[in-house]
Amino acid sequence: MKRKAAAPVEGKKPTKKRSVDSLADDEAKARFRKGLFDKQVLDKYTTEYASSTPYKHSVITDLIDDALLRKVRTEIKANVSFTPKETDIYKIHQSGDLANLDGLDNEALAKLPSLLALRDGLYSQTFRDYVSQITGCGPLSGRKTDMAINVYTPGCFLLCHDDVIGSRKVSYILYLTDPDTPWQAEWGGALRLFPAVDRTGKDGEQAKTPLPDPVKIIPPAWNQLSFFAVQPGESFHDVEEVYNAKSKEELEKNGGRIRMAISGWFHIPQIGEDGWVEGAEEKAARNSGLMQLQGNPDQHDRPQARPVSIAESGDYLQDSDRWTFYQADFDFLLKYMSPSYLLPDTIASVAEKFEEGYSIILPNILRPKFAAEVREYVEAQEAMKLPEVSSEIEKKGAWKVACPPHKGRYMYLQPGAPEPKISPVKELLEVLLPSRSFRVWLQMATHCKIESSDLLARRFRRGKDYTLATGYEGKSRLELNLGLTPTKGWGDDDEDEDVKDEDVEDVEDEEDDDNASEEEESEEGGKGNADNNGASPKDKGEGKAIDIPVEKKQEEEAIEVGGYEIYMAGDDDTNEDAAIYKSSADDNILFFQEATWNKMVLVLRDSGTLRFVKYVSSAAPGDRWDISGTFEVDQMNDGLSNVVVGVLDDSEVEFKGFTSSEESDSD
Repeated sequence: MKRKAAAPVEGKKPTKKRSVDSLADDEAKARFRKGLFDKQVLDKYTTEYASSTPYKHSVITDLIDDALLRKVRTEIKANVSFTPKETDIYKIHQSGDLANLDGLDNEALAKLPSLLALRDGLYSQTFRDYVSQITGCGPLSGRKTDMAINVYTPGCFLLCHDDVIGSRKVSYILYLTDPDTPWQAEWGGALRLFPAVDRTGKDGEQAKTPLPDPVKIIPPAWNQLSFFAVQPGESFHDVEEVYNAKSKEELEKNGGRIRMAISGWFHIPQIGEDGWVEGAEEKAARNSGLMQLQGNPDQHDRPQARPVSIAESGDYLQDSDRWTFYQADFDFLLKYMSPSYLLPDTIASVAEKFEEGYSIILPNILRPKFAAEVREYVEAQEAMKLPEVSSEIEKKGAWKVACPPHKGRYMYLQPGAPEPKISPVKELLEVLLPSRSFRVWLQMATHCKIESSDLLARRFRRGKDYTLATGYEGKSRLELNLGLTPTKGWGDDDEDEDVKDEDVEDVEDEEDDDNASEEEESEEGGKGNADNNGASPKDKGEGKAIDIPVEKKQEEEAIEVGGYEIYMAGDDDTNEDAAIYKSSADDNILFFQEATWNKMVLVLRDSGTLRFVKYVSSAAPGDRWDISGTFEVDQMNDGLSNVVVGVLDDSEVEFKGFTSSEESDSD
């Protein structure tokens, strides 16, 4: 999965940056540890590389002359600044491109002589030939240096990807962790490799897809180099989260758990270099794209969409009946939903707020009695220890694990999955949300005519799960998210707890309990907008937890735990990563919502809008639980809007069996 499009190379000319090929063989070897270039050592690494799994890779310990590398680390700490960067796929602190070192003025360059010596040693002809021999990948460029210093502090990570961009040939990581405080595996920060398997599709073609769990874990170590050939559909890897310490004192004892490394790539030869072939770079980019699409790998993604068409389901085919709300509908929904959300005046208010920004948040949507049942079930599930391996999870029950991991990973439950006993979550998934009664309510609350529905219960495990930013092409569609996360500490704990465990029998009394929530909804509704065609966001998510933690001045040392869902405008600039978000003021943030309890989010999502759930940190108070729904709808228009308004005016479409002023003792 490519993160960026390769920049065009038409009319390319030789760069003016000096080549490091001029570094003499003896001078280059002096920058590495003694004996590294001996034939028996090279043969050993070559043999190990050829037999390594899940794909060919190598780990070289004590790569660089120790004295030189210590000087490099000292120079970096004293003279290199880092920028915190955060996207859907990573959270790191990064230096500028070290390829630009030659462009520094003499005064700045004088502060980094050891770093420059290291860079030139790594890209020298001597070491490039060494890497080429081990990997069998052919000539490598000495002119195109592509490297940066990345610092991972507690909470930082890099999610699964294959590094396939442009002319990259070999990926490497050289660790600069504290040489005097050896890195411990339990601190995280490991390079993890994912296996890929060949799957045969319906068309008989095979596609390589990565499995959801890594099988090779390489912890960081001072002066250790890890590298592998970049291969489309195969070289999938991630960087494990650097885990938070249990206390300040422990963190200080561990040297801050600062995972510093130089990461980079060796590229295919550039014009003017030995081994350069005209058009090879363009051909490599095209072939990489074709290999990633070979065998239509999307057909093997899990979960696959399972939309249920309203017209084809045989459920209330008459159009007039689609818009009629009966007493039986009210009685049915009352088992699950807070009564105030079933009153005409409330529905009118929800519809009005929704049309302002095409998104709304409805707190305390579930009836307290049923919400208590959901909470009890979710808390019981979290109390049970899950297997680490996805296949073992799937053997134990109806929940599956989403894959491939370069698109997302989380546990999910689809309608129809067998369970020994129907759970409250399954009841929401199979009884309430797909029902005709809820569909009519949803149409009145959004002024959208629903054509199909697709529902999914999701569990994002802390320290494991996420979705990466994806868009879609097509007409606008209505998306629903019902938050079922019972734990606090996600950044959205300002609302009062809903009523717990009481069996409220008088609806009027229960309405009083919900009035405060209804007022909150009126204030909160329309926090954002997922319409990418010009409708402006109302409050842009009110700036919740979007700034990178370093920029928050670490208010009360709050730890960023992720787990929030973001809608973003697609970025047409192919030279920028479209998933980058920087602050609540950034115009590409359309809608933002933390993991939450008993809140329903409704968003009208436009074609091209990106959406993702941020990686859930191991420091999170629990797992993120929700139900995600996609509803294909008719485009909103004046005619449709007038029909729905009629519901509230007792005209073409009406409530049958009660009005807003009637009382009911239904429970």
